[in-house]
Amino acid sequence: MIKNKLQILKRKIKDLDIDGYIVPKNDEFFSEYAFTDRLKTISNFTGSAGVAVILINKNYLFVDGRYTVQAKQQSGKNFTIVEIHKYLPKKILKNLTLGIDPSIFTEKHLKPFINKSVKIRSIKENLIDKIYLKKKKKINKIFSINNEIVGESHISKIKKIRSVLESNKSDYLFISAPENVAWILNIRGWDNPNSPIPNCRCIVGKKGKIFLITEKIKANKIIKENKLSMKQVIEPKNFENLITKLNGDKFLIDENTCSILNKSIISTKFKIKNIVDPCYKLKSIKNPSEIKNMIATHIHDGVALTKFIYWMKEKNKKIITEIEAKTKLEKFRNLNKNYLRPSFHTISGTGANAALPHYIVTKKSNKKINKKDIFLCDSGGQYKYGTTDVTRTICFAKPRNKIKNIFTKVLKGHIAVATTNLKKHRTGKEIDFRARKYLKKDGLDYAHGTGHGVGFFSNVHEGPQAITKNNNLRIEEGMIVSNEPGYYKKDNFGIRIENLIYVKKINKDLHFENLTLAPIDKDLIDFNILNKYEKNYLFKYHLNVYSKISKYLNLNEKKWLASFI
Repeated sequence: MIKNKLQILKRKIKDLDIDGYIVPKNDEFFSEYAFTDRLKTISNFTGSAGVAVILINKNYLFVDGRYTVQAKQQSGKNFTIVEIHKYLPKKILKNLTLGIDPSIFTEKHLKPFINKSVKIRSIKENLIDKIYLKKKKKINKIFSINNEIVGESHISKIKKIRSVLESNKSDYLFISAPENVAWILNIRGWDNPNSPIPNCRCIVGKKGKIFLITEKIKANKIIKENKLSMKQVIEPKNFENLITKLNGDKFLIDENTCSILNKSIISTKFKIKNIVDPCYKLKSIKNPSEIKNMIATHIHDGVALTKFIYWMKEKNKKIITEIEAKTKLEKFRNLNKNYLRPSFHTISGTGANAALPHYIVTKKSNKKINKKDIFLCDSGGQYKYGTTDVTRTICFAKPRNKIKNIFTKVLKGHIAVATTNLKKHRTGKEIDFRARKYLKKDGLDYAHGTGHGVGFFSNVHEGPQAITKNNNLRIEEGMIVSNEPGYYKKDNFGIRIENLIYVKKINKDLHFENLTLAPIDKDLIDFNILNKYEKNYLFKYHLNVYSKISKYLNLNEKKWLASFI
């Protein structure tokens, strides 16, 4: 099937007199998760990041270190897999003219491809869209969230943007990332499979004028409630006409999400200044209402996950598959009336499958969960109102000493992050070092970051805050990040322990507080490796889990959870 699609695409490439075509993972809104997945269509690769280059005689798939094994499994028959951290495309691609769809690329995204011998040509119609029939898009209405829930009015947020425009001596900010439009206007929608984000863009003027670029039919509700007038909602096809009618001199754009196409439209009339959209930083610092809602959400989610872990370890007596486990967890979450949908595709992997950090089970890859293997489950939910993300690794029989040793060192790194002295270690880079140090003593490590930012009833992955080897941003009060060190033995097993944590001020000092409330499998812990401080942390964590969620459990679940204290 993929081979046939590639042949059709190569014929179109020849007809256009170009040497190849570049296919990114993202859609035109640069969303992490999107219903439109052209990269999967042409390559069969399902990872969350990657880019394909299809040439007449050769095909390349560039991925990062998380996905090299997965990419080889899914796409290796038709593509040469290249780890992009080791070889940038411009080191491999020479003397070529490559076609792109200018609506799904930014100039910044193209930089790894460009050298003196590579020319880029914009192709008006997306060639992948011409290969397969697209389903008619469902119209998902945009809806508002109450100010009490989000903790700040959209008018207040617009004032903050106006001050950014004033300091940059600019007339307009083009907010091209839908998650930031959702934040500033206190709106949500369901245009993406996992995030409550409506696909739209907006323009904020220095005098506070707002234009929302989306289909008017989608904005009916917010027009009726007078959040915006009919004239302030601009159909995407009329975007160019809007730009020609605006007065002023300078536009601020974000080079990470403003497409080549939209930048070229704006630049026909305005001077452009590239900045990082200020909404990212502003929304990364959650206010008390958002934190309050996230705490409540994690109690709901903790109940579901604890019931699931108990069922997997103690109640389930038959051999089940990865898909059956994933389905069971979803059923537990669905017991809560506030649960809406997963916040990302659940990772449900046993044995060798768990060694793929971002494994997504399919009917073809689905394995029975062998009681001798360890099982990794990374999942999350979108609730009214909050977003969760949690990973637990569990065993069903006495694990090998090697497994317990590595799991415990991952746990020590997890505890080191949670108990970080934020007076001494304020950047993601410094905290990331603490997470890895116990593994590194044995020459072990993991290819992904230790933590990512998380949105409030929004994207499960959010920046700019992160715990990674190269993130120098200072951690601030109100930020939410994941804490997820791990270890993966190729073709053997995978281990990860993930909680969401937030930054809280206590007596003028900043501390991490756990949001996630679910037990960590004590059967995988070698307590001889933990020091007294770490044992005390684990006791207090499980005591907190029990105190918050035990009243929602049945008697057997409650007794089982009490055994962790």
